[in-house]
Amino acid sequence: MNASKSPHKVALVTGAGRNIGRAIALALAREGFAVAVNVRSSVAEGQAVVNELLALGTQAMLCVADVTDQPAVQAMADQIQQHWGRLDVLVNNAAVRHEAPLADITPQDWRNTLAVVLDGAFFCTQACAPLLQQSPAGAVINIGGLTAHTGAAQRVHVVTAKLGLVGLTRALAHELAPAITVNCVSPGMISTARNVGTATATPQHHAKHQPLLERRGSADEVAAMVTWLASDKARFVTGQVMHVNGGTYLGS
Repeated sequence: MNASKSPHKVALVTGAGRNIGRAIALALAREGFAVAVNVRSSVAEGQAVVNELLALGTQAMLCVADVTDQPAVQAMADQIQQHWGRLDVLVNNAAVRHEAPLADITPQDWRNTLAVVLDGAFFCTQACAPLLQQSPAGAVINIGGLTAHTGAAQRVHVVTAKLGLVGLTRALAHELAPAITVNCVSPGMISTARNVGTATATPQHHAKHQPLLERRGSADEVAAMVTWLASDKARFVTGQVMHVNGGTYLGS
C-alpha cells in the first residue's frame, strides 16, 4: 500500500450507483471519508458516482462485485485493504425490491431477493470484519425498509429479507461488540428514481401510507442518519433500528 493513499477514514457502500446508495456515498465523502463505491454491473453509474466524489476532493474507487458471490466480496475487501490499508465503515445497501403476488413468486425470485439482501450483508460483513476491527470506530450500517415493520401485500420476499436484516443486525451487534457497532437504518416513503431492474416502479404500499409530515423523504435525509451512525457521536449506539420515515410508521 502507498502511504500517500491512506486517508483518515474509509467507507464501503454497496449498491452505491444510484439513489440512497449514491446519497450515502456523497454524504460520507463530505464528512471526510474516502469511499469505495460498489456496484454489481452498472459500471457507468458507479464510475459517475466515483467522479462526483473525486470532484468533492475526497479519495474514491469503484469496486465491481456481486454481493451474493462470496469470493467476489472477499476480493473487494482485499482490494480496499491493498489500496487504503483500512476500513472504518461498511454500509450494506444493496437490495432488490420487486413486487409480485404470492402465487407468481418463483423459487428463483425468492432466492435472489434473500441472496442480495441477506447473503450480501452477511458476506460483506464477514469479509470486512477483520479490517473494521482494526479501526478505532468500526461500524456496520445495514439499510432496511419500512415494509419489514408494517408488512405489505405482494412483497413476501422483500419483507422477509428486510426483516431478516434486522435480526442480522442484532446478532452482529452482539458478535462484534465492543469493537464494531452494528445498526440498521430503515427508510420509508423516500422519493427515488427506481430502476425497474431492481425494484417495482410504483410500489403498492406507497398508496396506502401517508407520512405524518405530509411529504416524501429524500435520499439525503436517509444519508444523514447513516453519517451520524458512522460518526464518533454514535459510538454508544448499537443493535438499533433507526427509522427515517416522516412518521409513516411509529415503532421500534
